[in-house]
Formats: sequence, structure tokens, C-alpha cells
Amino acid sequence: MSVGLLAVVDDILSAAVKASAKTAGVVIDDAAVTPQYVQGLTPARELPVVGKIALGSIANKFIVIIPIALLLTAFAPGVLPYLLIVGGTYLCFEGAEKVLEWFGFGHGHGDEGERDENRLVWGAIRTDLILSTEIMLISLASLDKNLGIWQTLGVLAVIALIMTGVVYGAVALLVKIDDIGLGMAKSPVRRVRHTGARIARSMPAVFRVISVVGTVAMLWVGGHLAIVNLGEVGLHWPADLLHGVDELLAPLGAVVAWVGDTAVSAVAGLLLGLVVVGVVLGVGRMLGKRPRLDEGHRAPEDASAAH
Repeated sequence: MSVGLLAVVDDILSAAVKASAKTAGVVIDDAAVTPQYVQGLTPARELPVVGKIALGSIANKFIVIIPIALLLTAFAPGVLPYLLIVGGTYLCFEGAEKVLEWFGFGHGHGDEGERDENRLVWGAIRTDLILSTEIMLISLASLDKNLGIWQTLGVLAVIALIMTGVVYGAVALLVKIDDIGLGMAKSPVRRVRHTGARIARSMPAVFRVISVVGTVAMLWVGGHLAIVNLGEVGLHWPADLLHGVDELLAPLGAVVAWVGDTAVSAVAGLLLGLVVVGVVLGVGRMLGKRPRLDEGHRAPEDASAAH
């Protein structure tokens, strides 16, 4: 009995590790996107907010994504592409908003100037829902079709826990590196003190890079989701274009092909996101709301200065 149980657990863990490897790209994107949501908070609130977002991510996976994915896969697989198109479009919208904010323009959606903690947490959880959905669907698609329902559920549960731990552990480390540097800067050991000072001084640049990478990740993942799943529902030319770029760049190597695929997906995501922003602005204007310049928007370097 115990031997059989151990064999099942071993099979579940092995399948989870193999499936998790195929989600590495989205996991990196998730880890890059999330730190943007805690920039500007006081140091004392950073880890608690990351913890709230991590709990929201667990709820996303176990309460929403896994049950719905299993049900739709079994009874209505044709609905999944439409849900992914909607999710990808939302990511493009979020990414396009951030690009516009770089140029000082915003329309008041999700005003970050006030750094309202609940608003930040729910915004991060909404974004995590889409990224986590892709992680779990990629994992589900890569599993052996002969696995039973309980084994499949077990594998997805293990993947959900591993991915959440990896992503939010990395996020927690990223947002506290500056505090670690400041602590090292107070060390009586000269070399440690100098290293800590360099870490603390470098954090504004690090946060700027994280902000850019996170935004590009939103646009890339959102654009890729929209392109691929539009092909699944009958609009083939965007997917054909992406496939053509892959084939054109393939002789130059896998890395070049990946960069080309990412660039095309990100540009497509930006264009789609700008269209959605335009629609939102138009609807807002019809309702009497006016766009405004986001003069009070805090830049990432200002957030780091708060430390």
C-alpha cells in the first residue's frame, strides 16, 4: 500500500517537474511584472503586500484556474481560446497604459500616485490571474493524456505551489535587495560595506530595468496569447505572420528566432493595447470623463528613494 502510494507521489512529482520546465518563460515574465506593484510602498509594507499577492495567486490557481481548466478541457475545450484572447487583450491594455505613462500620459485608470494598497494588490492579482492561467494551461497541455483525473489534479496542484513559491520568492528578494544593501553598508567590514553601498546605489537603475522588462513582458505574453488563440478561432493571418517570422529567423539560431518572435508579439500587443486604451478613452469621454497628464505618477527611481 505504502509502496504504491510512494510510486504515485513519485509519478506526480516527476510529471510536475517536466511540465514546469515548459513554463519557464512565463514564470520569468510573472516575476518581472509583479515588482512594479510594490514600488513606492514603504519598506515595512513591501513584504506584506507581496504576501497578499502570493495568497491571491494561490487562490487564482486553486479556486479559479485549475477547476475551470479541467472542466473546460473535459466538456467545452472550444471556449478556452476565447478566454485566453480576453486575458491576453487585458495584458496588452495594461502594458500599453504603462507605455503611455512613460510619456507622461494617463487616463486615470488605476491611479498609482496614491499607492492605495488594496488597489495595488487587486491589480496585481488580476494580472497574475492571466499569467497563471497561461502557466497552468501550458502545464496541462504537456501532461500525459493517459493520466487519471486525480493524478492530473495532483500534478497541477504541485505545479501551482512550485510556481507560486518561485515567482513570489524571487519578487520578495527583488524588492528587499536595497534593504539588504543598506544593511551591508553599515557593516564594520570595509569590503562588505562598499558592496552594500554599491547595491543600494544601483537599485534605482534596477527598478527602471524591472519596470521596462515587466511592461515588455506584459505586451509580449498578451500579444502572443492573442495571436495564437485568434488562430485557434479562425483568424489565421496574425499567427501565420508570427510563424513566418520564426521560419525566416530559424536559420540564424534559436535565440535570434526567439527574439524575433518576442518582438513581433510585443509590437502586436502594444498595438492591440493602444486600440483598447483608445476605446476606453472614447467611452470615458462619452461618460464625461477627460484624460489627464499623469504629472503625479511616481517613477521607479522615486520609489527606491523612499528607502
